[in-house]
Amino acid sequence: MTKIGKYLISISTTILQAMSCIDRNSKGIALIVDESQRLLGTVSDGDIRRAILRGVNLDLPVTALFAEGQSAGKNGPLTALVGTTSAALLQLMNDHEIRQIPIVDSELRVVDMAFLTDMVKQYELPITAVVMAGGFGSRLRPLTDNTPKPMLHIGDRPILERIIGQLKKTGVNRINLTTHFKAETISEHFGNGEQFGVNINYIHEQEPLGTAGALGLLEDSDEPLLVINGDILTQVDFRAMVAFHRRHKSCLTVGVRRYDLQVPYGVMDCDGPKILGISEKPKLQFLVNAGIYLLEPSVRQYIPARRRFDMTDLIQALIREKRHMVSFPIVEYWLDIGQYPDYEKAQSDSQDGTLNS
Repeated sequence: MTKIGKYLISISTTILQAMSCIDRNSKGIALIVDESQRLLGTVSDGDIRRAILRGVNLDLPVTALFAEGQSAGKNGPLTALVGTTSAALLQLMNDHEIRQIPIVDSELRVVDMAFLTDMVKQYELPITAVVMAGGFGSRLRPLTDNTPKPMLHIGDRPILERIIGQLKKTGVNRINLTTHFKAETISEHFGNGEQFGVNINYIHEQEPLGTAGALGLLEDSDEPLLVINGDILTQVDFRAMVAFHRRHKSCLTVGVRRYDLQVPYGVMDCDGPKILGISEKPKLQFLVNAGIYLLEPSVRQYIPARRRFDMTDLIQALIREKRHMVSFPIVEYWLDIGQYPDYEKAQSDSQDGTLNS
């Protein structure tokens, strides 16, 4: 029986609060209920990703999603009655291409949840992962004087071990690790990956090749590449990212994160000397590169051999060629451990359960 409380939100909950609920339960859904726990609607991670891409104000109540035709659907949310067989639940999920169904009683009160991942053994994703683990971590010295940044411990294990564990949990079993600084520290810890339930291949950079250059050292493959920086902690749903990538027929999908910048001053809108308006301490919102990418094989032709080349260079090259690329908003936990305050936050998140094991 599912502990249903962690999926429930009220109709007054904001979109941002719903996003936090989805992040905490790690199942990609929140259920909107009334005081009697009757189901009013659902909010999925996909609903929130689409809202972010449209620039919807996340401080609005979740009902703003209903107004745009999301979540509830024309006839209300899809549900199943208590006692529905597993076979029937699977058929419903397949017919509607969903991963979860609320289980309700005759009064539409939520009593349980059915999840595809609980009913079907996790299958292997037909992609190969590349984790960029060759950086020096200069901004974290002295912690990184003798330890590669991806091998710094967060809680009871290294950052890189957490990344590999998440990839395995998602069904990604073939993993390339790009190494440079203190490469032996990484290879001695992980070996061929067998102990961690994955197959690990090492790509050693004699000289740092940037965030994309090492991809030119990989053997040719007809599978997409999932590339992630080795200093990132995230609980992003990689399966959802792959589905998003395929649905949009993208050659390169870039994981993005919403970043808010609070301007501490009144911002003047001027046309020459003439004042047109003023915004008092506005909050600016951006989508920033989150260091997670999904690349089609055809993209690798733009990566030069054995010279420094960053992901920003690759993106610019694809823009010049007018190739179709999309952004994938990350609404789950995400933290780039670039500086010491980030490292301290990661430790705190690990201790209080914000960062799931």
